[in-house]
Amino acid sequence: MTTVESSAARPGRIARAATIYGFLTLAALVTLFPLIWTALGSFKPGVEVLLPTLFPRNPTLSNYTSLLGGEDFYRYFVNSVAIAVFSVAGNVLLCSMVGYALAKLAFPGKRLVLGAVLITIMVPGVVMFVPLFITVNGLGLTNSYGGMIVPFLVGAGGVFLFRQFLLDIPDELLEAARIDGAGEFRIFFRVVLPLCGPALATIGLLTFMSTWNNLLWPLVVAQSKELYTLPVALAFLSQGDGTINYGVMFAGSVLTIAPIVLVFLFLQRYFISGIATTGIK
Repeated sequence: MTTVESSAARPGRIARAATIYGFLTLAALVTLFPLIWTALGSFKPGVEVLLPTLFPRNPTLSNYTSLLGGEDFYRYFVNSVAIAVFSVAGNVLLCSMVGYALAKLAFPGKRLVLGAVLITIMVPGVVMFVPLFITVNGLGLTNSYGGMIVPFLVGAGGVFLFRQFLLDIPDELLEAARIDGAGEFRIFFRVVLPLCGPALATIGLLTFMSTWNNLLWPLVVAQSKELYTLPVALAFLSQGDGTINYGVMFAGSVLTIAPIVLVFLFLQRYFISGIATTGIK
């Protein structure tokens, strides 16, 4: 009887599974379609970019050669890499240190600091834009790499993520290190950080993505062309004679997206583990 019921239910399970996977495949295609259109459009010459066709009729690399032909593009790329690397390093180090203090240390005002972190997460970034620019301008950091890096060396979201992750580390492990005579800095660098791989990868990837794609802040702070990042430069390079060169814009978008995709593919296992461990939705 059980075998008969199982055989009768099997087609239903297969149908449900096929429906679910079909829906997920369709959702993935809809999500990826703009990226596919951009990638294929970067190989279309001239006005063919504006035609409602997915695949290029006469594939060409002219958009890439036009974009890479100037020395300025490499300067913009180096600027983006430098700003992203320093921002990631700062967030990984400083967010982990503050998160460790909030999770494992006792000090006066700890609840107030945690409350300030949570409030900062709730405040939209655009609200802080003008006060942040006034502060940076007052410190004389406009039109400099420091002005684009220093304000984002530590983020409230990263602090909260590290705190949540470090709460799961047993206090007994830290007490054992203290009994052996280790100080807090030694405990942090020798005991805590090696256990924070998923959290470090998650913060590193999120910081890299937000910094690499940032357009508005570098556009305002970088007042000279030599300090432009890729998103800012792409907004100007895609225009010529008052018209938008969509082919060059698509090629630049592909070259801008590629590093993010590569970094994510390299860190995706740790990223997913970090998100699942901290319970961030």
